[in-house]
Amino acid sequence: MKYVIAGTGPAGVVAAETLRKASPEADIVLIGDEKGPPYGRMAIPYFLVGDIDEGGLRLRKTDGHFDGLNIEVVCDRITEVSAEKHEVTLAGGGVVAFDGLLIATGASPVKPPVDGLDLPGVHHCWTLEDARNIAKRAEAGADVVMIGAGFIACIILESLISRGVNLTVVEREERMVSHMMNDTAADMLQRWCEAKGVSVKTATEVAKVEDAGKDGLNVQLNNGEQIAAALVVVAAGVRSNTGFLDGGSIKVEDGVVVDEYLKSSADGIYAAGDCAKGPDFSGGWAVHGIQPTAADHGRIAAINMAGGKAAYKGSLSMNILDTAGLISTSFGRWQGVDGGDFAENVVEKDSRLIRLAFEDDRLIGALTLGRTEHVGVLRGLIQTPVHLGEWKDKLMADPHRIMEAYLAKAAG
Repeated sequence: MKYVIAGTGPAGVVAAETLRKASPEADIVLIGDEKGPPYGRMAIPYFLVGDIDEGGLRLRKTDGHFDGLNIEVVCDRITEVSAEKHEVTLAGGGVVAFDGLLIATGASPVKPPVDGLDLPGVHHCWTLEDARNIAKRAEAGADVVMIGAGFIACIILESLISRGVNLTVVEREERMVSHMMNDTAADMLQRWCEAKGVSVKTATEVAKVEDAGKDGLNVQLNNGEQIAAALVVVAAGVRSNTGFLDGGSIKVEDGVVVDEYLKSSADGIYAAGDCAKGPDFSGGWAVHGIQPTAADHGRIAAINMAGGKAAYKGSLSMNILDTAGLISTSFGRWQGVDGGDFAENVVEKDSRLIRLAFEDDRLIGALTLGRTEHVGVLRGLIQTPVHLGEWKDKLMADPHRIMEAYLAKAAG
């Protein structure tokens, strides 16, 4: 048997290791288009802060880890997949045949349609090379503009603050982290960032970036304002890497469509991680671009590729974000559902919020700000899902009693 894994992120690495355990004699090829050992993108902010060096980014710290498992790691990019011939074509010109293929190509940053984003000094913060380039320009006192204020942007934001830059954030939406927070929480987050010295401009767009000479940039906003910058960081979201599948027989929507076994529409071909549209805990299908889901996908897909029968129960939409020291979380259907109820408590002066969403007497989602306790309890109650009965009324009156509800119902 020969297994090919496209992608060297968490999904691909976990899949390769799982396949090796399940198939000791199989040939396993792990293909990624970045030089060097596989690394974790989520650790890049810690590299920018200086908490870790480049070695700390590696998904597996032991030298020779993949050689020891007889897993071949190839630096190349897949440009085409033939589901009929069971082979992939590489950018370097080679063709690799497979018995089983895992598509774990992750996602790439979205590049807004703005003139000047190809200039020196404009970088995404997605790859290790991006991080190296940002580190060169993000010196203490440097003027930096970041395009975007979503989840990824807010992770990067903390790194930039810690480097002592003068940071301006430009967000086209009406609020920060609009896919994770309601207006109240987003307003509190914005005030928190502004108290840290960050200038946040929501409902605003970058119209153009121009070369200002001497390694400088001029950022023009759609309201006529101009901002001088040494660095522009683009963090305007990501989309699944599935372009190489265009025109083929594998079904793709906003990600590769897979069933509960993470199998695509083509025999012998599976998908995992940020490029897979898989089972959602709430009963639908979705792309969940978070590392725990990627690792789970990789393990489950590999088991099934090797002849097992492991169903994926569905990933829970969840985000845990540290923005300049303010922890925020969102779980499940935090926006609520038609006919559902909410319980909310807000302490603005302390930047603390908890908001629970119910469907009948079940907890289906939660949003918190400035609270780190009982995060696992919230997730557990949502995933169980348990009928709260009289405890719904108690939580409606005081949403802070979440641990009591958990002990009484989920753990009882």
